[in-house]
Amino acid sequence: MSAKRTSRLPTVLSRLVWSLFVANVAFAAWMAGPGDELTIDGIVHLDGLTAVMWVAVAFFSGIVHSFSRRYMAADPDVERFFGLVFLLTLVVMLLTAADHVALFVLAWMSMGLIMADLIGHVRDWPQADAAGGLARWYFLAGSILLGAGLAVLASATGKTAISGILANVEGLSPATTAVAAGLILSAAMIQSALFPFHNWLLSSMTAPTPASAMMHAGFVNAGGVLLSRLAPVFAGDVVIMLVVVVAGAVSAVLAQAWMLVKPSAKGRLGCSTVAQMGFMILQCGLGFFAAAVTHLIVHGFYKAYMFLSVGSRVEKVPPKKSKTSAGSKVLTFGVGVLAAVAAGVLFAQLTGKSLTGPGTGVFLTAIVVLSALRGTRTLVEQASLSPLARAVAIPLSLLPAVALYAGIYNGISAMMGGLPMIHPHLEMTPIHWLVLGLFVLGHLALETGWHRDNGRLYVALLNSSQPDPATIPTRSE
Repeated sequence: MSAKRTSRLPTVLSRLVWSLFVANVAFAAWMAGPGDELTIDGIVHLDGLTAVMWVAVAFFSGIVHSFSRRYMAADPDVERFFGLVFLLTLVVMLLTAADHVALFVLAWMSMGLIMADLIGHVRDWPQADAAGGLARWYFLAGSILLGAGLAVLASATGKTAISGILANVEGLSPATTAVAAGLILSAAMIQSALFPFHNWLLSSMTAPTPASAMMHAGFVNAGGVLLSRLAPVFAGDVVIMLVVVVAGAVSAVLAQAWMLVKPSAKGRLGCSTVAQMGFMILQCGLGFFAAAVTHLIVHGFYKAYMFLSVGSRVEKVPPKKSKTSAGSKVLTFGVGVLAAVAAGVLFAQLTGKSLTGPGTGVFLTAIVVLSALRGTRTLVEQASLSPLARAVAIPLSLLPAVALYAGIYNGISAMMGGLPMIHPHLEMTPIHWLVLGLFVLGHLALETGWHRDNGRLYVALLNSSQPDPATIPTRSE
């Protein structure tokens, strides 16, 4: 008997994607100058945002293709899987370049349908079918909302090209702008799995791990790309921007709390993605669209690695009591606080954000400080290191990471500088301060372990983060 023929399609598509990545890098270098644009008859519009996203999408797709060549080798539908992932790559690239309203909506809907098929990739598995069907309904609803929002703008401006709509958006009435912005924001929230549209993402764990990596590293980021592409629709109205801030903040805080009570590794990663998408949308609401794009790219690197390596996190580890003395904990905590504040000052200096002015740059810098404080917990809890080594490691690892992040942010800002109203000047309002206070309280609750001490809160968080029951495998399976 002859051995089963090995398909060459995974190899061919993997090499093709990496070739596409190299070509996209060359294209991005050619488009590096701020304001460089290329429009083709109102159908396709290439600019700095397109160049940045093409490079990121091709890179993440290349990683997933290469990883899947071994991971999916025994799958009976391996050719269909690779075909869908490659097609998803092309569709996402088309989305970031599409200028005609109809082409943009078609690419958006196609992207969702392909992802839904990947979520339900395993045939004859009822839970996978249910997860794919649930996601499909969410994505179709988001496509309808996006189409309606763009139709309102096209009708009001008399333009069918997105670039033409954005050039005339200042002449729209506040009511028209509010309706269109509300519809488009809802579509972005569905795509990025923000509360209360998060259920499809938390129910998608039936997807093969490489598909999950592609989804969490790239697909869900489309909400931030959408708001960045249509920034003038939102940035011209303070109230609309405040709504975006609140929508992102609620999801960020709530999903962070969900992550603390999730018992499974992939469940925690799913909640982490919802939280990070909330941060991304929040940055759009603050007026820092380039920061949102930077965030989605950095998050893509992190989440792709986490999902592709999630299997190595499953291990039997007996509980250990910490041998760290109280004095050592105080030392490392103090060093962590000082390093986090220094990281915030460094970020503000490198990116030109004011630490004392009335602008929303104060909010963004404060979020960097809180994120840095959260990041120091990993080093603080490293019992294998001496107290002195932990104290030295915190600033040595944190400050270069923040400097690298600021450098990426500045580079993306330069490439996106030509987009209209991409840097609106917004001032802090009482609602901004209230939302920032919510983040501070959330961080304090995390540090004190309040979610573990309060039984009702723990149960409420666990219940509200449950996936759809039809997508949960039963014990008999």
